[in-house]
Parts: sequence; C-alpha cells; structure tokens
Amino acid sequence: MKKTIIFITTITLLFACAEKEAFSTYALLSQINGTQKITEVSPTENSAFDVDIAIDTAQRFQQMEGFGYTLTGGSAAHIFKMNTAPQDSLLQALFGTQKGALGISYLRLSLGASDLDEFPWSYNDLDSNQEDKELSAFSLSRDTLYLLPILKKIKSINPKIQLMSSPWSAPKWMKNNQDSRGGELLKKYYSAYALYFAKYIKAMGEEGIKIDAITIQNEPHHPGNNPSMYMISSDQAEFIGAHLGPLFEAQNIDTKIIIWDHNADEYNYPIEVLSNPKANTYIDGSAFHLYAGSITALSEVHKAFPSKNLYFTEQWTGAPGDFEKDFSWHFEQLMIGAPNNWSKVVLEWNLSNNPELKPHTDRGGCTRCLGAITIDQNKVVANPSYYVMAHTSPFVRPGAFRIHSTQHDNVPNTAYENEDGSISVLLYNKNEKQHTVRISGLEEVFTYTVPAQSALSVTFSKP
Repeated sequence: MKKTIIFITTITLLFACAEKEAFSTYALLSQINGTQKITEVSPTENSAFDVDIAIDTAQRFQQMEGFGYTLTGGSAAHIFKMNTAPQDSLLQALFGTQKGALGISYLRLSLGASDLDEFPWSYNDLDSNQEDKELSAFSLSRDTLYLLPILKKIKSINPKIQLMSSPWSAPKWMKNNQDSRGGELLKKYYSAYALYFAKYIKAMGEEGIKIDAITIQNEPHHPGNNPSMYMISSDQAEFIGAHLGPLFEAQNIDTKIIIWDHNADEYNYPIEVLSNPKANTYIDGSAFHLYAGSITALSEVHKAFPSKNLYFTEQWTGAPGDFEKDFSWHFEQLMIGAPNNWSKVVLEWNLSNNPELKPHTDRGGCTRCLGAITIDQNKVVANPSYYVMAHTSPFVRPGAFRIHSTQHDNVPNTAYENEDGSISVLLYNKNEKQHTVRISGLEEVFTYTVPAQSALSVTFSKP
C-alpha cells in the first residue's frame, strides 16, 4: 500500500508579556496523495506529548546567509520568455517576502555556461590555437540575453539577495585538451584564469550585480559534464594561493573564495586545500553537494578548520520526480541536515525547466534535471524542491543564527533565532506513526500532533 505523507507548515505567534496569552496560529497542510500540496489548516491542541524539543537560544552556532537555487542559463531563459504579467507574478512569488512567497534569499549562477545551457561557452572564446592572456576578448554578451535582465528584476524585488558564481570550465584555450569537456587548466594560464574571475566580477558589478562569492570549480572530480574541468586539490591550492588570492587582494575584490563544490564523500579535498597556508589566507570556506557521501562529513571539515565557513550548493531532483521520496529526503538531509552540520547556505539545483527538460548541452548535459518549477509558456507547475523551499526559506531569514534544539532519532530538527527575534523550528517526523511534539524552552510551549512522515515548520514571533 502506498504511504500517505503529510507536510505541514505552521506559523505561531508568541506574545511576550507578564500574563500568558493564547497562541494565534496560521497553518498550512500538504498532502501527497491530494491535488493540493499546501492547504491552510488549524493546528490540533494536545497537552500530552511523547517528543520534547527543547530550545536554548543561549547556544548559538553559525549565522545563516540564505536558501535558494541555481539560476542556470536555461532557467533564466524560461522565465525571460514569459509574458510580462505572469513573469512579474512568478518573480514576486519566488523572491518576495509577502505571505505565501518563498522569499528566496540566495542564488547560485554559472560563471560561463553550465550543462543546462544550449551549448558550452565561456566569456572569452577564441578560435583554435589562439590565446588571449590579457583577456581582451572578454564579454558578458551571452548573459545579457536572459540572465542579466532576470537578475535585475530579482534585485528590484530583493535588493539584498546574495549571489554565488561557479565555473563549469575555463575557456577551452586554457585547457590541456582544448575542449569544453574534461581536461585540466594549464599552469601557464593560471594568471590569465585568475584575471578571468576578476574581470567577471567587475563586469557584473558594472551591470549593478554584486557577486558575493565564487567557487573555484563546479565538481572538480567530475570531468564528464559538458562543460567541465578536472582539478586536483594541490592545483586548486596553488591557483588560489599564488594567483587568484593575490590578484583579488591587489584589485580590492572582496568576493569570497570558496573551494571544492563537490560531493561529501571526498571531504579530505577541502581539508587538503585549507592545509596549504598560502591558499588558506584567501579562502572563506568549502562547498558541498550530496550525490555521494554523508551530510555529516561537513562537520569533519568544520572540526579541522572551525574558522572557515561551509556551504551546501547543489542537489538535483531527477525527472519525472517522486514527490514522496524527493521531498522527504531533501527536507531531512538538506534543510535540516546541512545546517545541523554547519552549512550557512543551502541551495537546490536548477530553478526551472520546461516540459522537455531543455536546454542542456550534448555530450554530458543533464537530460533529467527537474527544476523547482516547470514553465510551459506562461503556465507554472511547482515540483518537489519548490515545496521543500516553501517549508524553509520563509521561516529562516538571512542573518538568523542556528540555535540549540534537542535531537531525536525519529524526529530530526533544527532551530533558529531570526534577526527580528522570532524563533523558527523545522522538524521531520520520519516515523510511520504520529508523534505529539512539544517545543519548549521559550516563554510559552507549543504542542502539536505531527502525522506520520510529516514535516513541520513553526515560527514563534513577538509582536
């Protein structure tokens, strides 16, 4: 028999005063086997409980920067081609902070093409057997078609949105195989490639787009994508320590430098890069995906280098998608697991696709990447990672501190104190039976009977 999984989002107002006042509650219910995945409901009241999650605001951990997606070239094109009115409505629903909006606060961009572009390209493409060490042919021309117009609209909705850019490959002429797919960066072009990053950041700045962070290479141990580039840890350390870091310093570029940007099973890679003293000086932190390994590996890097930040930067949902399976895994592993292992950013993969799952490159482009939304001209359908974000991003705002919450094997959870003083708790009942959960440690306690295999997001706000 197919399981019925229920996802609930609850916002609770907690009044701080000498005399206790009743809770005022707003709740949303999501049922997997129904046509409506989010329905407003009233919470149950039950003083008896079997799971107690105690909150301690005095125990603070990392400060969060945001939650979001990658705005791939294809994602931007799908949104750009919508008519103005539905496009504006969609962008408000994604990036606005009004009731019911996702409030996306962080986006990852591809620095050049990703495998979800029509074809591989860079900002400095040349004919075969040519080189351009001064990057005189550098141009953002392709980004002006779709990406920049959409980014500028997003910035008008949320001026504080943070942006991270990741390259899938250096320009072909800088690589030992002269190809967009695979190969390695030639050492004689390390300085030119550092300049490539600097020119990109400055050119985007001239367009009014601040790049807050860059990763050195998307998935440096996966040369099978198109585009892609292989890079070992010692080369990444040398590139940062001897070229990119000093150039950023000389040009007063404050964009954060983030390493690895690949799977959790090889967490020794960022540790090796951070162990290089020259590179370490310039590195803000390490980025991870979870196509292999355990989310707890992020804590191993934190233990080795506690002053460096951690980021979770990509996880796909494969088409056609399985809402029950995808939501459950992503919510537990990423939205709860990644922050509990010190990540200050959590990003899903592509923001949008079309019904044909295009565009993508040949010879290694992703043919099954399901976006958070599917755009069919002006019609929009929400997919699993949309609902995962709806349970997280509106509740945990940029600047929030993760705080202590009691952990339970069957009810993993995470808690935050937002800058406005509100407390948000995200939990997942992974059992096949319901649990009555009490959230305690605040001025009031909140008790809710959470159905089997259900997610609950609660925010306590002071007037």
